[in-house]
Parts: sequence; structure tokens; C-alpha cells
Amino acid sequence: MLTSILAETTKENSTSLAPSNLLKNEMDQVANIYNIIVEFFTNYSFQLIGAIIIFVFGYIVAGKISAWVLRLCQKHKLDITLSQFLANTTKMLIVIMITIVALGKLGISVTPFIAAIGAVSLGAGLALQGLLANYAAGFNIILIRPFVVGDTITVHGVTGVVEEVLLAYTLLKNEDDVLITIPNKHIVGEILHNSQHDSLLELKVGIAYQHNPLEVVKLLEEAILRLGVSGKNRKLQIGIDEFSDSAITIAIRLWTPTINLYEAKYKAYACIYKALEAENITIPFPQRDVHVHQVAK
Repeated sequence: MLTSILAETTKENSTSLAPSNLLKNEMDQVANIYNIIVEFFTNYSFQLIGAIIIFVFGYIVAGKISAWVLRLCQKHKLDITLSQFLANTTKMLIVIMITIVALGKLGISVTPFIAAIGAVSLGAGLALQGLLANYAAGFNIILIRPFVVGDTITVHGVTGVVEEVLLAYTLLKNEDDVLITIPNKHIVGEILHNSQHDSLLELKVGIAYQHNPLEVVKLLEEAILRLGVSGKNRKLQIGIDEFSDSAITIAIRLWTPTINLYEAKYKAYACIYKALEAENITIPFPQRDVHVHQVAK
């Protein structure tokens, strides 16, 4: 009986002491963390402030040098895509060098980081082959420049005006202001059509055989030139395209700015219709003559 009472008393004492021991351990941990923080700032406060000052000053200098490189490229009339690439690359390299200097100021060796980055890069390169292929293709586009911002290109059946060339992808915009993103790996090594600022507009109209097609060609040429939708650096082409069953087909080929492609098409057809109507030139519709022969009995 006495033994059981002593055991219960001992258990109650240990239970009552357990929370106090736990609180004491937590306070000791907080005190240790506080001492570590105080010791760190006591020993490395000047190095930390110096590293921050170096990084901030270097970042500002990197931005100014990047802006200077961009202005220098623009002064020498380099392509805007190449100019932005050179400016951004210059800023990135300077920031990396400043970061290395700042870490060295804190006494942190960057050699292990470089080794770790190399190992991670190897694994990431195997896992991200498609993405790296886009970056390699983008770098190739920026250096070789098969097209520049403002050109009209057609690749994989997609046509648009080049808005921006990035390392990973190229942005195109069509007449409806729809942005089209094309990964660069689908551009390099493919058949690429670059018509610069203009796109080809092909029109056709049929006239009746009773009219002189050469006079109609001259009439339509003068009307379209007055309309002013044809590109300045491209020659308008118009002539007899075909002698079909019901009409003589007149074909018109003109280059017009890509951003107004369909607008120019609708204006040109309206102009053609008015010019033919003013001269009473008939636009025939398909027709067939059927002759019925009665067989004698």
C-alpha cells in the first residue's frame, strides 16, 4: 500500500515538472538563437552593410551601362532586337559579377555555388531540351537576323507582323490585333517567307467576251492606282489570267501593308465594281446553253 502511494506521488511530481522543463528548453533555444543573431551582426555587420552597398551601387551602374549600350546600338542603327539583346546581356553579366563580389565581401566562397550550378545545369539541360532548343534558336535568329521587327513572315502556315523577338519565342500580330506566339525552334530550319512590310493581295474579276479585255485592264489599273492601296516599293501587276467558259478573267496582283490587308482587299473590289459599272462593262455569271434535238421516229 505504501509503495503504491509513493509511486503515485512520484508520478504526480514528474507530471507537474514536465511543463516547466519544456518551457525552460524553449527559452534556452530562443536565447541561443538570439545570441547567434547578436554574434553574427556583431562580427559581420560592416561586411553585410558593405555587401549591400556594393550590390545596390553595382545594380544601378549595370542599369546605366545597359542604357548606354542600347543608345550606342541605336546610334549606329543596329536592329532593335539585337540592340535590346546586347543591352540586356550586358546588364545581366554585370549583375552576376557584382553578386560574386558582394558574396566575397561576406566571406562566402562562390566556388561551391559554381560547381552546384554546373551540376544542376547538366540535369536541367537533359530535362529541358525543348526549352533549350528554343533559346538556341532564338540566339540564332538574333545573330543572323532572317527577319526584324516590323517584317511580315509566314511560317508553318501562320502569317503576321513581327512584334518582338525573344530568346524563347517570337511574337507576331495579325490585322485583327491577335498576338501569335511561335516557339523559335519552329522557325529556325523551316521554310520562312519574309515579305517585309507588305503582303501579296490577289484579286480576280470576270468580264463578258463582248468587251475588249486590254482596255478593261488599263481601266482597272488606273482605278486601283488612284485608290492608293498598293505598296510604294512594289509594282502593280494586272492582266488577262484566263479565257474561261463564261468570261474573260482579269487577275490583279498588288502588294499592300499587312496591317491593312483585308481593308485594302474590300476597297479594291469596291473600286473594281464601280469602275466596271461606270463603263457599262458586264460581269457575267456562269451559264450553259442547252439544245434539245428531237429524234425522228
